[in-house]
Amino acid sequence: MHTYLIELASLMAIFAFAIVSPGADLAMVMRQSIVHGRRSAIITSFGIGASLMFHVSYTILGLGLIISQSIYLFNIVKWCGVAYLVYIGIKALRAGRTEIDAPAAAGAADGKRQPALRAFGLGFMANVLNPKAVFFFLSIFSTVVSAHTPMTIKFGYGLVMATCLICWFIGVSLFMTTPRMRAAFSRASQWIDRTSGVVFIALGIKLATERAG
Repeated sequence: MHTYLIELASLMAIFAFAIVSPGADLAMVMRQSIVHGRRSAIITSFGIGASLMFHVSYTILGLGLIISQSIYLFNIVKWCGVAYLVYIGIKALRAGRTEIDAPAAAGAADGKRQPALRAFGLGFMANVLNPKAVFFFLSIFSTVVSAHTPMTIKFGYGLVMATCLICWFIGVSLFMTTPRMRAAFSRASQWIDRTSGVVFIALGIKLATERAG
């Protein structure tokens, strides 16, 4: 048990930096908070956590190694991710000014609730279509976790990581929907949409230049 705790602590020490680093996940949660409110942002956070378990699962089962060694499979994942990021970026650029009122903090900024499945899917797809996650989880699990560690323990590591990720983005969601932040974002909503659109497209372009290995 002591060995497993050391492995988990080592994983979390590395993963902590990945959690707080800016990327598509953070941009997605921030935009969800601003445009669709706290509820949608929190559901999106759970979608991101679920996608992490997806990455951990195929890494543990050995599929991550297959993807990392196959240029064809890597490119399929990569270009799907590029298309998705550019798509949501263009949608953000085309969005108009959003009026954020008091009920919107817990609901939707435009008075219409975003469907829970869509909010969850946005978070899940933004992360699951990132081929860099293949190499990230493959590298940290292969270097930190022993090959003799039981599969159930490895899945337990993944659950702890997913829980921490969800908690981080829920914290971001709560902060971004406080009254003071909401008032500031209401005044600058259109520019925020344009900025987030540029960020998503830039992330898509950056992803397009990534190479396997």
